[in-house]
Amino acid sequence: MYKKSIMIDMDEVIVIGRFSEFLVEFLGKVDFNQLHSQYRQDLIKGREEEFKQIYQYKNLYKNDNEDYIEPLPNCVEVMQELNRKYDVYIATAYIWKENVIDASTNLKNKFEYLHYWLPFIDTNNFIFMTDKTKIRYDIGIDDRLSNLENCDKKLLFTEFRNKKLTDEELEEKGIIRVNNWLDVKKELL
Repeated sequence: MYKKSIMIDMDEVIVIGRFSEFLVEFLGKVDFNQLHSQYRQDLIKGREEEFKQIYQYKNLYKNDNEDYIEPLPNCVEVMQELNRKYDVYIATAYIWKENVIDASTNLKNKFEYLHYWLPFIDTNNFIFMTDKTKIRYDIGIDDRLSNLENCDKKLLFTEFRNKKLTDEELEEKGIIRVNNWLDVKKELL
């Protein structure tokens, strides 16, 4: 039996990692709602190497006690249900998209985090890439509009970079806003 495919983003959809916390620690106070860019990394333009020297090997998905950060509320339970009904893929980008070697520790940490919290998802369905428009799927859940181009049903997870989009703009693009995993459940289950 054919199952529809569903692509789910990791950062800010499955988990809120510590990248923003590290940016604030590095830069001082940061108001992410005022960020005009789609990428938090743009805040350190010109200081990337300095930032990497301090933070490149820190695990974004573990707390100071080395315990994994909890996924967003209801995420694991809803994803278990989705996995029974759909072919579920996790597609996630690396932080330093210009250099996969710089991103290697982060990719390993992402893989281990996903395997720890979502053991019911086949690890072959973890996709690490910088351009999600290169893949096609039936349903997408992401916090970036551009990552929802190649799917039929588009669920936009609310996050700082998309809060200002109006209901009219979303409707015009055929996008459904979801604020949490219970909203996802209501739309897909």
